Amino acid sequence: MKTKDPNNNEVILKEHVYDGIQEYDQKLPNWWLFTLYITIVWFVFAWVAYYQLPFKMPDSQEKIDAQMALIENKKQEELETMMASINNDSLKEMSLDSSHTDAGKAIFEAKCIACHGQDLSATMNGIQLPGVALNDAEWKYGAEPLNIMEIVTNGSPDITKGMIAWNTQLSPAEIAQVVAYILSKQS
Repeated sequence: MKTKDPNNNEVILKEHVYDGIQEYDQKLPNWWLFTLYITIVWFVFAWVAYYQLPFKMPDSQEKIDAQMALIENKKQEELETMMASINNDSLKEMSLDSSHTDAGKAIFEAKCIACHGQDLSATMNGIQLPGVALNDAEWKYGAEPLNIMEIVTNGSPDITKGMIAWNTQLSPAEIAQVVAYILSKQS
């Protein structure tokens, strides 16, 4: 059924009424239709580009893996540079510097107290802790500062009873500071 609206435009009415309302059957506005058509065309091109063409955009996991590889490479370079410059004498000098020992103490208190105790005696309130005492002259795998740093970095050679490798959780500089703190407490 055709009729005229108040602006004298031709209007097509649907033949049914719902809740007392007669519906108009109007065309959608052109801007709305063009937006729909452009979106459909864009989707087709994007789908072809993403799934069918040989070049691919890296996904989130690939981006994360690339960034992690960069971090690992930088950490390895830092470790190699630091290990080249560190020797027994430089670690002993660090143990005399309060800025290094204070930083090492903070790291030790956060990470090492559970096994080695606050006073490095491997006891807490008379209870023997799983770690070994670090405040005496007896060392299981070598008493030189580089031996201590090797154990802190890579863990104990005996993995069933020894310490974990801290190189995954601490930077080489932090490991050196912990070693400097331990050396400063030697009796």
